[in-house]
Amino acid sequence: MIDFTNVDPQAAEGAAEKFDAAKTIIDHVANSGLDHPLIHIGPFFRIDFSVTKHVFMVWAVAAMLFVVVTSLVRRYLKQATPVPSGGMNALEYIVEFVRDSIVAPNVGQKWVNTWTPLLLTFFLFILTANAIGMVPIFDVLALLDHYVLRTDEHSIVKGLMHGGSTATANFNVTAGLAVITFVAIITAGTKAHGFVQHWKNLAPHGLAWPLYFLLIPLEFIGMLVRPFALTMRLAANMAGGHIAILAILSFVFIFAELASAGVGIGIGLGFSIPLAVAISALEIIVILVQAYVFTLLSAVFIGMAIHAHH
Repeated sequence: MIDFTNVDPQAAEGAAEKFDAAKTIIDHVANSGLDHPLIHIGPFFRIDFSVTKHVFMVWAVAAMLFVVVTSLVRRYLKQATPVPSGGMNALEYIVEFVRDSIVAPNVGQKWVNTWTPLLLTFFLFILTANAIGMVPIFDVLALLDHYVLRTDEHSIVKGLMHGGSTATANFNVTAGLAVITFVAIITAGTKAHGFVQHWKNLAPHGLAWPLYFLLIPLEFIGMLVRPFALTMRLAANMAGGHIAILAILSFVFIFAELASAGVGIGIGLGFSIPLAVAISALEIIVILVQAYVFTLLSAVFIGMAIHAHH
């Protein structure tokens, strides 16, 4: 039997204070959770509606996009001779890119104006949420709070210190976006063919009837797999990049504990920081690619419902 009375308290305290790479990484990418909510709401009907950090980030991104896009468009419309410039020029380029390169080739010219607003919203929201996750806003806020603000432990500022800032790395957020795509697919098929005909289009017509016992379940499963694939692809890619960067930077603290502070600094300068910078540069490309891929696949799935079996 282990005698816990002989355990050295100082040794136990030192062991507890050792750098835990896994915990540090998870704390920096996960949601703040109900343990550190920003605003307590509920529970109602046994459901806790408290605002967590990722909920806050979803609201912040949505509000930012609304304010920026609205102000740019209003300023543009107030001009005597509307000529896009600056931010409006960039916005017009994004709108035309999504409409002409993503939506039109997949849904067709007849439906391009119907589905461009939704798919453009997907692109802008995901791109902005991905980009904000790469900016160390809350790390700077933590330093400001530590040296200047010194807020209470249960304040909203302290709550913002917990969890990651990339909302699109949360599977709940990407699942919500994918559910919107799923509903849009059904809506597009129904608008194009009617409700009953849309479901009939799940399987090709004119086949031997025994084949439908195999095809219909497979097509139904495929219909459910599409939003699942959208959910996993976006969240996994965004979380994976941040985990990789944090894991590489963790080598500094691990080697500092195993050897000395000088060794840790040497590992940081010679290996961790250069590699982390390189992966961060790669993440900038991933930010753009994942926004494009989610929007493109949503357009493809909507187009497949509109142009059934073509």
